[in-house]
Amino acid sequence: MRDAAMPGAWRHYRPSQAMIVVILTAIIFVTLSAALPGFLSVGNLFTLARGISILGILGLGMAVVVIGRGIDLSQIAILAVSAAIAVSLINAGLPEGPSLLIGLLIAVLAGILNGFLVSVIEIPPLFTTLASSLLLLGLTRALVVPHYQVFLEHSSDTLQALGGTVAGGLPVPVIVFAVCALLLHLFLSKTVLGHFIYAHGDNAEAARLAGIATRPLTMLEYGLSAAIGYVAGVVMVASTSLMHLQIAESTMIFDVILVVVLGGVSLVGGRGNVMSVIAGTLLIGVLLNAMTIMNLNIQVQNVIKGGVLLFAIVFDSYLHPRDDETAKQGD
Repeated sequence: MRDAAMPGAWRHYRPSQAMIVVILTAIIFVTLSAALPGFLSVGNLFTLARGISILGILGLGMAVVVIGRGIDLSQIAILAVSAAIAVSLINAGLPEGPSLLIGLLIAVLAGILNGFLVSVIEIPPLFTTLASSLLLLGLTRALVVPHYQVFLEHSSDTLQALGGTVAGGLPVPVIVFAVCALLLHLFLSKTVLGHFIYAHGDNAEAARLAGIATRPLTMLEYGLSAAIGYVAGVVMVASTSLMHLQIAESTMIFDVILVVVLGGVSLVGGRGNVMSVIAGTLLIGVLLNAMTIMNLNIQVQNVIKGGVLLFAIVFDSYLHPRDDETAKQGD
């Protein structure tokens, strides 16, 4: 009976979007390894691993907000500003521990402010986070970092360790990404707050009627996005010994959104998980690395990324049609 039931079970099996993306990534990786000189070199694989780690950490933070049916265009700006301030404090002689904690506090407060404006003042997330990113960047350049670049002038054991490697040559940023992914997975799947975030994204009105405090929950979502993004900023500083504020004006935020949506975290909210972020990160990380090796100019890269992002959004709309509640929330 069990053997006879197996074919029917396989006929009804539908691979998840994340699994499809992982399979597609494997095919692209094998193809690039055979066709693109230097792609499979040890040096490039280490570069790829570091790039994927930072992009993946950012994707984890963005996923929290998107699952809650929001969007955070300020994530990269908060990352750049908070990390730059932390580096400036270290350069001024403050111990690295308190400096990094102050940077984290700034990031979390900025995220909570975004959540407050979205949930209490009821400004649409798109405009809230776009405006806050411009405000934070302008204030930081005017008051703290007059130039776009801030270099780490003093040696820092903690930062150097985060940007280094462990036995066997494994980059520490990969370990940081893995730890962040594990912690977020446990938070979303095993805690009451994690379940509340899914309920909030699935149907905000129903969550409110069920007694969930959706306004503080929204602040938590944006605070987590900013905090996790700050971790990526610290890893960037550890790897390069500088923070370039102009990164906030780059297209990196769209790379992060692309990772999240392509991996299966739906823009309608309430769907997706950490595996979705990992799958999207692997695919986009491989594509970005390949375009860099091929020395494609920025315009061509933007065309490719824009096309893939548009496809991902259309595909997400096809898989998860917008209902009346979704439409109201997204306006």
